[in-house]
Amino acid sequence: MATIKSIKSYHTAVPLKKPFKTALRTVTVAESVVVHILTEDGRSGFGEAPPTHVITGDSLESIEFAVQLIGDALVGQDLRRRELVFEKLHKTMIGNTSAKAAVDMALYDLMAQIADMALVDFLGGYRHELETDFTVSVNSPEEMAQDAVQYIKDGFDVLKIKVGIDSVDKDIERIKAIRERVGYDVVLRLDANQGWEAKSAVRAISRMEDAGLDIELVEQPVHAKDIEGLKFVTDHTLTDIMADECIFSPKDALQVLQLRAADLINIKLMKAGGIHQALKINALAETYGVKCMTGSMIETKLGVGAAAHFAASQPNITRFDFDPPLMLKEDLVPGGIEYNGKTIRLPGKSGLGIDSDLFLKRLTGRSE
Repeated sequence: MATIKSIKSYHTAVPLKKPFKTALRTVTVAESVVVHILTEDGRSGFGEAPPTHVITGDSLESIEFAVQLIGDALVGQDLRRRELVFEKLHKTMIGNTSAKAAVDMALYDLMAQIADMALVDFLGGYRHELETDFTVSVNSPEEMAQDAVQYIKDGFDVLKIKVGIDSVDKDIERIKAIRERVGYDVVLRLDANQGWEAKSAVRAISRMEDAGLDIELVEQPVHAKDIEGLKFVTDHTLTDIMADECIFSPKDALQVLQLRAADLINIKLMKAGGIHQALKINALAETYGVKCMTGSMIETKLGVGAAAHFAASQPNITRFDFDPPLMLKEDLVPGGIEYNGKTIRLPGKSGLGIDSDLFLKRLTGRSE
């Protein structure tokens, strides 16, 4: 039977190889809540939610509590009635998008398994391989340039550069140092993580344009709630501007799209509350002729894998930011997406392709 028997959560923590620094936070350990949904016929579905206080407002404790409440609402539901299941999921509580996303992933994992399809094919099946960028954390210009060179040696040709932590002048120094070291065959994307004011963002981007630094796009230059400021930056620069933290819901996306406040949209499952809502955001963007990126938080192959299946399934999603598993000292997830340098391959196994028995042993601490 395709009926939900139980929903449980587990806390995981994996150290990063190197601290991940943005204008909003510094991360040294990737902590997550892993959700396990078991059906009456013995199938297992998995999802993941990292606590990202400064973006989603969610903590480990709030995610675990929300998953418990969601579980109370969903146990006994028939997965074949999926619109009813997702309606119950999103009406259980306001906000708590990370917990909702983790449960949503596990639900989609199960639904694809029931259909005996890889999740990417269940969602649309547009492609089965992706190429991810790699993120350069914000540090001194010299350290960032050295990191960029190393990532190019590792096979990446698209770099996402974190800026916005201090002054515009320092950010321009950072970009110049990186561009001088990596040349112009490498694509550079900037992510200010809300670190600039609108006028300073225009000044910074215009100076980079005048200097010929060839920036592909700038992500979320201003505060998430400053939609007018975002539009000001979009209207007064030639470089494409991408909305990220300002878009959690389809309604948020519609506001940005109607105002033409950004040229591109970054969809993250942790903000959207999962794949079900992310599909709606992408459909809206496609209707307005706006391309999307799909990114992630600091997650394992589980959360990033779900995002990759979603992104790969949709032709309107043209950019991919799925490097977090490569930043981990180890990954607890057996199976799932496979990395070969910048290339991510989505396996043909049903659902997310996770080895559920082995994963449960690791989550519960049982011997393998």
